[in-house]
Amino acid sequence: MIQTMLVRNIIAVAAITLSAVSLSGCDYWPPALQTQIEQLRSELQSATVEKTQLQNQLASITKVKDDLQVQVDDLSRANRDKSSMINSLQNSLAAAQERLSKSAKVATPKAGAAKPSAKVTQKAPVKKKAATKAAGPR
Repeated sequence: MIQTMLVRNIIAVAAITLSAVSLSGCDYWPPALQTQIEQLRSELQSATVEKTQLQNQLASITKVKDDLQVQVDDLSRANRDKSSMINSLQNSLAAAQERLSKSAKVATPKAGAAKPSAKVTQKAPVKKKAATKAAGPR
């Protein structure tokens, strides 16, 4: 019975000691581990700065992309408007040419009618006299 109580006491003391050690943590950090921890903290800090810069660049590029998309949409709309205007003008031109050809057929003189003669007289080209100076010393 004394042995059982002694064993229980030893187990209780060991449990309390282990819990105290595990709760308090280790106060000793080897220099190599401290160096590695500082290096990881430094890398984390530089990675955070780089992440922030990349996020800023992404935001800027996204804004430029949105602006360019608005310009593309505006130019596409203008292109559609101009294409419809061109088609309308081509249709109007075709209709005007058709009316002109119909009116020309109606207004053509009969085969026996005399046509006015169109003689063009050309004048002889005017000749310019080239003034040549004697090249002398100056």
